[in-house]
Amino acid sequence: MRGMILAAGLGTRLRPITYAMPKPMVPVLDRPVIEHIVELLARHGFAEVIANLHWFPELIRERLGDGSRFGIDLAYSEEEALLGTAGGVRNAAGFLGESFLVISGDALTDIDLASMRDFHQQHDGIATLATRRVKDTSEFGVVVAGEDGRVQGFQEKPDPAEALSDLANCGIYMFDSEIFDYFLAEGERSKVAKPDDPPGFNDWATDVLPALLDNDVPFYSHEVDVYWNDIGNLEELRQGNFDALRGEVKLDADVPEVSPGVWAGEGTDVSGAEVEGPALFGTGVMLGSDVRVDGPCVVGAGSRIGDGSRLKESILLPGTELAAGTMLAGGIAAPHSADPAP
Repeated sequence: MRGMILAAGLGTRLRPITYAMPKPMVPVLDRPVIEHIVELLARHGFAEVIANLHWFPELIRERLGDGSRFGIDLAYSEEEALLGTAGGVRNAAGFLGESFLVISGDALTDIDLASMRDFHQQHDGIATLATRRVKDTSEFGVVVAGEDGRVQGFQEKPDPAEALSDLANCGIYMFDSEIFDYFLAEGERSKVAKPDDPPGFNDWATDVLPALLDNDVPFYSHEVDVYWNDIGNLEELRQGNFDALRGEVKLDADVPEVSPGVWAGEGTDVSGAEVEGPALFGTGVMLGSDVRVDGPCVVGAGSRIGDGSRLKESILLPGTELAAGTMLAGGIAAPHSADPAP
C-alpha cells in the first residue's frame, strides 16, 4: 500500500508563522511536523509515498529530498492552484495504485497504521476513516457509525448536546481506487469551492464521503485510542510540543538527553543556565549568563537567548533571538520576516 501526505494547504490559523513557511514545516520538538509523519509511515511499512505541495513547496523539497534518509521513496505532486483535500489526491491517482493511505501533513500522532491497514483489508468497504473519541464535539467533524463500524452519517462540529456521536474524524484515511468513481462529475462545483478554485476541486468531507452515503456504498470507522493533534492553531502547536516533551506522543527528538528531562543538540551548552525541564534545545543554541528556563520549553536550533532572560512554557522557533533581559511566558517567538508573503 502506498501513502500520500496532504501538504499543500495555507495554514491560515497558524499565521503569522505560516507567512514564512508551509504548515507541515512548523516544528514540533524542533523538527518539522511532516518529518515526524514521514518517519511514522516508514515505521509501518509505507515505502512509497507522495506529498502534494503548493505553499512554499521548495522548503519541503529541500528538507525531505527523495525520502532516502528516512528509508522511503518520496515523490511530489505540485499544485499551481489548490485542488482541495480530495482533489489533490485524485491529481496523484496515477501514483497511488489499487489501495492507499491519505494522511494530513499537520497530523501529530503515533497511530498504528499497520493495524489500520489490516482493518481496511479485512472489511469490504471502499474507505476506512481513523476516528477517535473526544470530549468536545464542537471542535471536530463527527462520524456516526453503527455497531459494526459502518459509517452512517456525519456532523460538522455539533454542540455536545446535539451530537449523535463523539467519534472525531482524524483526517487519516485508507481507500481503494474505486473511490475516484464518487468524485464530483465534470462541471459540478464543490460546496466549499471558492470562485477562483480550479475545475477538479473536491473535498472529502463535503463532496466525496457524502456521495458514498448517498449511493449506499459501505465504508468504515476504525476507532483508535492514540494521541492525535492536528496542530490547527497556535495553542495546539504549543500543546503538541509540550505533550511530545512529556512523552505523551511517541516522537524522535533527534537530539540527546543531557540530563533528566533536558535535551540539547550539538554545539549547545546548557550547563551555565538554570533549566527546569522538560526542555529541549536544538543544535547551536547560545545561552547568555544568568538565563533561566522553566519547562516545558522548546528552543529551536540556532536561537540566541540574551543575558538575564527568563523563559517559561514557551517555544522559540529556529533562529530566534531574545534580547538581554527578555521575559517570555506562555508564548511562541520566531525570527522576524521583513517580507511576509501576502
